[in-house]
Amino acid sequence: MRGPPQSAGVAGALRAWAGFAVLVGAQFGVRPLIAGRATVDFAVIAVLFSAVRLRPGVAAVVGFLTGLALDALSPGGFGASALVLTVLAFSASWLKAVFFADHVALTGLFVFSAKWLFDVAMALLTGVGSGASMLVALLVWSPLSAALTAVVGVLLLVVFRPLYRPHSL
Repeated sequence: MRGPPQSAGVAGALRAWAGFAVLVGAQFGVRPLIAGRATVDFAVIAVLFSAVRLRPGVAAVVGFLTGLALDALSPGGFGASALVLTVLAFSASWLKAVFFADHVALTGLFVFSAKWLFDVAMALLTGVGSGASMLVALLVWSPLSAALTAVVGVLLLVVFRPLYRPHSL
C-alpha cells in the first residue's frame, strides 16, 4: 500500500536537496583537487538545478546562501558570489520552462551561459586582473571552464534524471 501522494513529493524534495548537498560538497571537496585553469563549477550546477525546482524568491535565497558559502573562502571579494548567484538562481527559476524542458542541448547551453556570465560578473565585481590577462581569462579560460561545467551538468542531468527533474515545490 502506498502512502499519500504528498509523501512522494516530500521524497522527491529530499532527493533534490540531497543532490544539491552532494554538488556543493563536490565544490568544496573535489574541485580543489582538480588542477588546471578550466575547472568544473559544481556550485553553479547545484544552484541552477535547484532553481528549476523552486519559486523565484526561494531560488534567490538558495543562490544567496550558496554564494555566501563561496565568499567565505575569498574575503577579498566578499559578497560578489552571493550577488551573482542570487541573480543567476532567480533568473534560472523564471526561465525554467524554456531551458529545462527535457532538451539536453538547451540545458547544456543554459549551464554554459550561466557559468560564463558568472565568471564575467565575478571578474568585473572583484576587479581581479586587468588588461590582456583579464581578456585572456574571460575569452579563453572562462569559456573552457563553462564548457566543462556544461558537459558535467548535462551528464549529471542524464544520469540522475529523477533527481533533477524540473517541477515546482
